[in-house]
Amino acid sequence: MKKGLVYRSTGSNYAVESEGQFYNCRIKGKMRLQGIQSTNPIAVGDHVFFEEVEHAEKPEGNITEIEERKNYIVRKSVNLSKQTHIIASNIDQAFLMITLNNPPTFPAFIDRFLVTAEAYHITAVLLFNKIDSYTQSELEELRVLKRVYESIGYQTLEISAKIGLNMKAVQALMKNKISMISGHSGVGKSTLINSIAPGLDLKTASLSEQYRQGTHTTTYAEMFALEDGIKIIDTPGIKGFGVVDMAIEEIGNYFPEFLKRRTECKFHNCLHQKEPQCAVLEAVEEGIIARSRHDSYLQLLLGDNTYRM
Repeated sequence: MKKGLVYRSTGSNYAVESEGQFYNCRIKGKMRLQGIQSTNPIAVGDHVFFEEVEHAEKPEGNITEIEERKNYIVRKSVNLSKQTHIIASNIDQAFLMITLNNPPTFPAFIDRFLVTAEAYHITAVLLFNKIDSYTQSELEELRVLKRVYESIGYQTLEISAKIGLNMKAVQALMKNKISMISGHSGVGKSTLINSIAPGLDLKTASLSEQYRQGTHTTTYAEMFALEDGIKIIDTPGIKGFGVVDMAIEEIGNYFPEFLKRRTECKFHNCLHQKEPQCAVLEAVEEGIIARSRHDSYLQLLLGDNTYRM
């Protein structure tokens, strides 16, 4: 029996690294019956146990067990709305790449990503990409958005993956960590990874002018091991980001600026909707909490828990 780390997941095949050797692995039949509710029982970042296939032409294995995950990030499955898809597991931090336009990343999408990261105890970093392509007024708009998240306590960076701006700062954050890179198609994920590790030469695509949306050049999640202990998980472009398995009473706990004021609300079970003497609503009215954040919260509360472009 060998233990390995899943680097790539494509359908029913998994590239698993063990002691410097990669194995093409499949799930042993019995494991499918354990009632895993996601569309992909094994995800990139999983630690697995597998039996090596004897006399195979190339290293192969049958996965028999998954080690308990310390965390994972999920989204709703594209085709099966009631099921979830595990994007990646055992992550140290998640980078969300954001662009003001070309394609646009709206606050509702950012907030859903952050709520999921908070729920699964994953440090989130917001990367505002294509900073070299904006007009002065667009830069001002971007920095207003950036300040919203900085005031809550999230780390943000202005970058240009294309020209290498602030890439050293991104690399420093990634040192000796497993980092997931996420965002809409066309936001520049592969460009960022190529900037950090040019030798990988990941496929990138120019944006479709007709739809202002990138084509999906990454169709499955994959992990890359780089120098300085950097491991990067590149994920497919996400059109919709769902928040799953979350009771309405707990949603507010994943908005740090709400959580900080919760004890000041008149009612201990306040949902920050229309309740009298709600400290969160008062902070929204006073401009202390961004209205866009409260709007995102209400959408989640009312069950509109999948945002799509």
